[in-house]
Formats: sequence, structure tokens, C-alpha cells
Amino acid sequence: MTESFVDTLGVHGRTADDGTAHLQLDATEQHLNEAGTVHGGVLATLVDTAMGQAVRSLTGEDDVPATSQLTVTYLRAGKPGRLAAVGRVSKQGEHLTVCEADVEQEGRTLVHAVATFAVLHT
Repeated sequence: MTESFVDTLGVHGRTADDGTAHLQLDATEQHLNEAGTVHGGVLATLVDTAMGQAVRSLTGEDDVPATSQLTVTYLRAGKPGRLAAVGRVSKQGEHLTVCEADVEQEGRTLVHAVATFAVLHT
């Protein structure tokens, strides 16, 4: 079995139940940008993954949540250390689901995101 993108990134502690998902990443030097802070793409990946898992916790086994819109608001810079992301389903429609997510470090919110997911039935 090949390693997934988030596994390669170092994401761990993934749990999802009843429309809420949690995951963690221990940010190291490899996750930093040239300014020495956690790369924005890493943070965007964390919120996207957390929200996708939150959606999946409410769908069928063969359903695949696909991000159709993602807005990430970067509130403050992250540094090496533990990052914790929480994704939550906010509204569920017939074909689209709206979610929110946050990434925190040391009790401070780094990122807030809102996304719309379509659920693909395979």
C-alpha cells in the first residue's frame, strides 16, 4: 500500500465522528517557508483534510467528498511544533455540504477556513 499525501506530510491522530474531525501535525523545518513560518499550503492542506474527513463521517462508505470551494483566512504565522486542526460540518444540503475548520497552535488560532464539498458517489 502506498503512503497518502497527508501521511507523507506527517499528519497523525486522525479521528472523525458525527460531522467533526480532528487531526494533528508536528511541524518541523521541512514544513516551513523561506520566512521560517509554517507554509500556507501546509495549513490549507490541514483544514481541507479535516473538513473532508468531517464530511466523510456523515456519508456512505463509497462516497468521496470533493472540495469545490475553499477559503482560508490566515490569522497568524505558525512555527515548528504541534498543530491541531478541527473540521466541522456546518450545513448539509442535498448535493453540497458546507464546513468550517480551524488550525490551532499553543491555544491560538492560526487559520480559519470555510469550504463547500460535493459528495461523489462511486
